[in-house]
Amino acid sequence: MEKNKSKNKYVPYPVIVSATKGDVDAIGAVLKHYEKYITALATKRLYDEFGNSQLYIDEYLRRRLETKLITAILSFDAA
Repeated sequence: MEKNKSKNKYVPYPVIVSATKGDVDAIGAVLKHYEKYITALATKRLYDEFGNSQLYIDEYLRRRLETKLITAILSFDAA
């Protein structure tokens, strides 16, 4: 059985237009679309005293990236 891979690669244009007008649900949809990418950018590799590595999500950096995205959305001219 094949998994359903019908996820959109892009955010639909009407959602972008709504987000630029300040629609909270549309902004949330854009953030949800880029959630995995933002998490990947905020992931860091830490090493302990024995040289073992662990992946760590820097929550401060993740929030900063989300804030930058929201700022870009609100300043985007979709017209």
